[in-house]
Parts: sequence; structure tokens; C-alpha cells
Amino acid sequence: MRVIVDIGHPAHVHFFKNFIWEMRKRGHAILITASKKEITLELLKAYNFNYIFSCKRYGGVGFAYELMKRDAQMFNLARRFKPDVITGINNTIAAHISRVTRAKSIIFTDTEHAKIANMVTFPFADVICTPSCFKKNFDKKQIRYNGYHELAYLHPNYFRPDPSVLGELGLKRSDKFVILRFVAWQASHDIGQHGFDMEAKRKLVKELEKYAQVFITSESSVPEEFEEHRITLPPEKIHDLLYYATMYIGEGATMATEAAILGTPSIYVSSLWDSMGNFHELEERYGLVLNFKEPEPAINRVTELLKQQNVKQDWAEKRQKLLSDKIDVTQFMVELVDSYPESFRKMKEGGLSAAGMGKTEVK
Repeated sequence: MRVIVDIGHPAHVHFFKNFIWEMRKRGHAILITASKKEITLELLKAYNFNYIFSCKRYGGVGFAYELMKRDAQMFNLARRFKPDVITGINNTIAAHISRVTRAKSIIFTDTEHAKIANMVTFPFADVICTPSCFKKNFDKKQIRYNGYHELAYLHPNYFRPDPSVLGELGLKRSDKFVILRFVAWQASHDIGQHGFDMEAKRKLVKELEKYAQVFITSESSVPEEFEEHRITLPPEKIHDLLYYATMYIGEGATMATEAAILGTPSIYVSSLWDSMGNFHELEERYGLVLNFKEPEPAINRVTELLKQQNVKQDWAEKRQKLLSDKIDVTQFMVELVDSYPESFRKMKEGGLSAAGMGKTEVK
């Protein structure tokens, strides 16, 4: 089988990396295309992935220009490579090109509130894969699987934390430290939304410094006053650091979920959280994420947790419950694409399990 994997965000590199390695082991031809957003290209290079560069990502009003440019590029590339499948996360390009070539599009999504991207993507897609907790229903194209995107790379079948990352930052296993994540709020689905304003960021950092070392990662540039807290670490090592962190606090949805899956107390602050099924499930069913729309109550809760004993142990126990419930998402992806379209038919009929780890839930 010939497959194009289109990468548009750093998180997509992590999501697809194990899938790409496993599919290549099985003899499939995989071509990676990538656009520039934050550290996407750096991550691809860190994992020794060759890729074809498409363009810089544009937010807001630039989205239409980006869409047309990438559609044209992918069409020309598909004519040469002749893929059987084009796949990506919320990938408008894959869906569009599948309508004008022989390729089929398999789209993954966990973002209910990406209204513009969803509107111009899903009508053209052949398959839409969502977590079982996804709050929206589509037509017969949809497959629900019992997992989260982040389990494609943080499932114990793939992830083993490397404690040497602590030494790189002058830390010991006994040290308390927290990771903060701030986003740029420039994506089309972020317009009009909010998390921490600058005053709240200052208050948060000042409060955290009473209890732990503070490390900051940010989509946009870090203000000079926070520069001493900025994480200086190769991007592929961030999950090792997140595993050993005392706590995560931030506006980043992906990192909030990653922290939860790794058993690190996770505080998510975003006016968007209520729209996403995974955050409802992670809080209400597993207690692994605490969700807030405004920063003030979040800061108060953070302070309470940092004063408590054995918080990390409590979260580790909750994590085990989650892992016992969920599937190996990479294996689900491989099983779906490896024998598509027969696999899709069987999944819709409920007869194909995801890596033997429980029946895949389908709509």
C-alpha cells in the first residue's frame, strides 16, 4: 500500500511516528509531507524522518491562502506518488485530494470546536476516526475508538521515560518542578477564546515559585521577565520531562492530555474546555485533569495540590485505571490502514478489535 501522511503540527509528528515505523516494517510505502508550524520540522528531523515541505502554516485570515496552496501542491504530489490512502489530523488537504484522485482519505480528529476546519474537511473525507468520547456524530464515515490521540505515542507499549532528562536541566528525582504551557490563540478555532492574561501569568509564576521550580513552554515568544523559566530542551524530550514533573498547568490542550496520560497532575485553563469530550471524560471519569475556564480558581487549586502529600502517587493510580480501559491507538491505526477498505467494513460491523485490546467502538 502507498500512503501519504500529511503533518501540520508538532503533535501530529508524535501521533503518526509509531504508525509510520510500523507500516514501513510491514512493507508499505510511506511519504511524509509537512508544513511549518512551531517545531514541526525540527521534530521530524529529530526522528530522522525525510519529508517534503509544503508551506508555512497560516492562522486566521491566512487560512484560505494556505488551503489553496497546499491543495495544489498535494494534488501534484499525489499524481506522481499515486497513494492509496492520504491521512492526517483534521486534514482538509487529504480530504480534498481524495475527491479528485484515486486515493482515499482517512482523517483523525479530536477537536469538536474546530468549526471552520471541520466544515471544509469532513464532507469530503472517506473515513473520520474519533475518540469514543467525541461529542459530535457524523454519518457512516465515522469510526469511534476507545482511546485518545496521545495514546498513539504515550501508551506504555511505546513510551519509556528517560530520567537523564532531569540531569540536563540540573534536576534530581526528588525535586519539585512544574511545567507551564501558554498558547498563542491564533488558530482559527481559538478566535475569541482565552486562558491566562499577562497579569494572571505573573501571579501564577509568583505563586508557584513558593513551592517548586517553574519551567515554561510557549507557542509565542516568552516575555523577558519569564526568560529564566523557559525550557531549553530538545523538543523530542519534553514527554520525559512531563512524566517526572510534579504538575502541569497551562492553556495547551494536547499537553494537558499528555500530562494526564503520564500520571502527572494536570490543570487545564481554557474557555474552550467544555466543548471537548476528552476533557469531560478525563475529569469526570478518571480525575486526571482539572478543568477551568478562568485562571483565578485554577491558581487557587494549584496551590492546594502543591501543599498536599502523595499527589503524584494518587495520579499514578488514576493513570493505571485509564490505561486498563483504553486501547493501543497506534495498533488501531495500523490495523485500519494496513488492510483498508476491508478493515473499515469489519470495524463498522464490530468484528475487528484494536490490537486485541478490546473491541473498537463504532458508531
